[in-house]
Amino acid sequence: MDFFKIFIVEDEPWYGEMLKYHLSLNPDYDVHLFDNAVECINNLHLKPNVLCIDYNLPDMSGDKLYSKIKSYNSSIPVIVISGQDEISVALRLLKSGVYDYIIKDDNTKEILWNSILHIRENNNLKKEIDDLKEKLETKFDFEKTIIGKSKAIKKQYDYIRNAIESNINVLITGETGTGKEVVAKAIHYSSTKKKKPFIAINMAAIPKELVESELFGHEKGAFTGAISRKPGKFEQAKDGTIFLDEIAELDINMQVKLLRALQEKEVTRVGGSEIVKINARIISATHQNLTSLVKEGRFRQDLYYRIIGLPIELPPLRNRDNDILILARYFIDEYAKENKIKPLEISNEAQEQLMKYSFPGNVRELKSVVDLACVLSDGKRIKSDNISFQIDILEDDLFTKIEKTLKEYNADIINYFLNKYNDNVMTVAKKLDIGKSTIYNLIKAQKDNTE
Repeated sequence: MDFFKIFIVEDEPWYGEMLKYHLSLNPDYDVHLFDNAVECINNLHLKPNVLCIDYNLPDMSGDKLYSKIKSYNSSIPVIVISGQDEISVALRLLKSGVYDYIIKDDNTKEILWNSILHIRENNNLKKEIDDLKEKLETKFDFEKTIIGKSKAIKKQYDYIRNAIESNINVLITGETGTGKEVVAKAIHYSSTKKKKPFIAINMAAIPKELVESELFGHEKGAFTGAISRKPGKFEQAKDGTIFLDEIAELDINMQVKLLRALQEKEVTRVGGSEIVKINARIISATHQNLTSLVKEGRFRQDLYYRIIGLPIELPPLRNRDNDILILARYFIDEYAKENKIKPLEISNEAQEQLMKYSFPGNVRELKSVVDLACVLSDGKRIKSDNISFQIDILEDDLFTKIEKTLKEYNADIINYFLNKYNDNVMTVAKKLDIGKSTIYNLIKAQKDNTE
């Protein structure tokens, strides 16, 4: 357990002991009491989280002690406790960086307790943010994120490295489920912009009438429901990266406005006149063929040339040879970590099944298949009968090619949506307006039929 270390510097023994006793009521606090400034300075190597110092010490003034503390480590919060209530002294210390200035009176204990509580909360929040940033940087590290050794994926490595080493706009193409957003994040978090915001927006998920507001923001009263000013995604991205996913879904009229924003590097919020400068890097993605859409007049050619920058085309999983097994092993290990179990083995027969399948849903579908196999396994080894593929009936339009019973069609539809929403039973149940038990019964029935 990590204790929160507090230094108290107080030359009046009874007062110092009183403060120490009061703060020590919190079992998480490790409180150290010093009766002079020199002793405190000599123990700063113990790395206190906060210092509470008396302003009037016999061996050193509060100003001088504070100066020495800040010289040693400017990030340590310092609370000054003083018997004098001169406003000018308090203001001077607060302006110089003192976290709090507390007068010695009947309320000192409670005020000090609350002040330290706020410091600890801020420390915890800062630690969480730092940990999150570290995890993100590790999670989306280029070499660790783009998993695979096939020629098809390695062919794109040079393009990805070039994207990381420059600020050129990037267009990522590839079938649904090939990992376009993963690549976008890997580029951002491996580039010089990694400490800046990464803002993602899926054009296909936003109603047509709200796209402009989402991208550029809006002013209070701009439309019904606009109860306050809201910055858009470009404004939120600032000097970082904005990821425009499924950009082919953008309405032709909004394409004009987006083009102008990219050309001028500025936007205007809906219902406003203030010009907001933007400097975000643009990474776009689509599973559609943009050149075909340009020829058909459904996507503006000038916008296409503005966003294409450096093109990265992600290969479908069926063209990545043994990457299927490499990725399967990775997902098995991830499942084990998340569920705190030992990594599962996978039988040769199960591996053969994976290699023979075409994976129309690509990497996303592989993860879904592997996660389900882990659940259905005996907890030690994934066998062939644990592998369950979901036929993509709807996209192949097999309703007109194969005659089935209503029960079979229902099963196909549920399987399709399970695949589409990564086996999220709750989401599928809501989308199809059916009970969760119906889905679980289907999964169990399919497993029983394979045994």
